[in-house]
Amino acid sequence: MSHPGESPGPLAADTAGVPGAWVKSERQRERERLRRRREVRSGSVASVSTVVFVVLVIWVVTASPGWPRVKETFFDAERFADAFPDVLSGFLLNIKIFLIAEPLILIVGLLVALVRTVRSPLFFPLRALAVLYTDVFRGIPTILIIYLVGFGLPALELRGMPSDLAVLGIIALTLSYGAYVAEVFRAGIDSVHPSQRAAARSLGLTHAQSMRFVVLPQAVRRVVPPLLNDFVSLQKDTALVATIGPLEALRQAQIHAADTFNYTPYLAAALLFIALTVPMARFTDYLAARSQRRRGA
Repeated sequence: MSHPGESPGPLAADTAGVPGAWVKSERQRERERLRRRREVRSGSVASVSTVVFVVLVIWVVTASPGWPRVKETFFDAERFADAFPDVLSGFLLNIKIFLIAEPLILIVGLLVALVRTVRSPLFFPLRALAVLYTDVFRGIPTILIIYLVGFGLPALELRGMPSDLAVLGIIALTLSYGAYVAEVFRAGIDSVHPSQRAAARSLGLTHAQSMRFVVLPQAVRRVVPPLLNDFVSLQKDTALVATIGPLEALRQAQIHAADTFNYTPYLAAALLFIALTVPMARFTDYLAARSQRRRGA
């Protein structure tokens, strides 16, 4: 049905030559033209303001009195080229630590979250242990956990205890991040409406089956963005393992900086971490935006 002043109408079959073909009204075309002009204007303003901001920042930094000294200490191309191969080699260890720790953290976090949802009094000791675990390991800084695990566990001299420093670092990161991820999973489980669980139980499913087939699929889908955010943080915190000795990127940069009294190797390590974390951060933003669109926000 056409509005007054609109020509042709949405079902102007004659103009398209096909019976029933939809044709945009003049008002719709005008709205689209206005939207395109608004998008072009917004893009132009954003581009100009960004260029002005970057130029201003560069001018302020390079015009500062200490810039020559900073440039020599942090932006030495020759030192960068010398240190980069070793820093890159160490960075591969960071990636290995991350790739091994990530699935372990997911397993620990999910198990702890599931234990905390069990209401039977028979499992009270396990539930109390899960609460104690999350409280303790969320309350201790990650670097302290790495020190305690890296130097404390080998000192026990237990049979089968790993002595590799990278493995000990993975254990420490798993214990620390497992507590945070457990709370993320628990928040996702609690966000599922109780009627979903009640409906599953009314169909004859057990508690485990209702969690497996009804609650967890919904909960996991809701917590993917915060989980990825935690893993972005984990990628950076793999550098903390350097405090107990493995030759990862930060340790390699420290060795080169100590040899040359130049901090450019730290810049090389920073650029490698940025190259790894930025794509993950953008992917997290994309998932969060998609989740909002699906909820109709």
